[in-house]
Amino acid sequence: MVNCWLQGGANVNSLIFSCSILMQRRLFLYNFRNLRKAKGRRETYLCYVVKRRDSATSCSLDFGYLRNQMGCHVEVLFLRYIAAWDLDPGRCYRITWFTSWSPCYDCAQHIASFLRSYPNLTLRIFMARLYFCEDRKAEPEGLRRLHKAGAQIAIMTFKDYFYCWNTFVENREQAFKGWEGLHENSVHLARKLRRILLPLYEVDDLRDAFKLLGL
Repeated sequence: MVNCWLQGGANVNSLIFSCSILMQRRLFLYNFRNLRKAKGRRETYLCYVVKRRDSATSCSLDFGYLRNQMGCHVEVLFLRYIAAWDLDPGRCYRITWFTSWSPCYDCAQHIASFLRSYPNLTLRIFMARLYFCEDRKAEPEGLRRLHKAGAQIAIMTFKDYFYCWNTFVENREQAFKGWEGLHENSVHLARKLRRILLPLYEVDDLRDAFKLLGL
């Protein structure tokens, strides 16, 4: 199993593989901290695991992390990377992401389109923070479309940070210690995400209820 780090531009051919590359602790702790107002954190980091489903078992194919490059968001970089694999359409694959920011509207559109093109692939996205979901309408709509396309999206909890620390970070065998406010901020963001996605799975039920009540 190898880690993948993208250097240079967005060209898939510029992928450089190394067995020793893990994220530095300070980078992980700085970029994935789930602050409610994360000023200055303009980069997006994406940790990923790719697995193939073989009957009742799963086989890990790759794991690693990427960050956005000049002129190209990290989500698009990963889609280009995985598209170059020439996945077997007769097999099922599951990809798990842990991202420091949720996808922007354009990236959400790209991901949704990608998932529709690969029905044998499932995607789970665990996000540390919500990108511009308070003062813009585009990003929440992007998340709703992404969810409708079949992506499972959720806010990172302590166990997700614990997993990332032990899988993607050069931790020097130090145990992960959560920061003050990690749980509270995770709950706050999860509630906000639920409100964003609410129309997808509850609006129809509410309409039916109103009809029954004659409202």
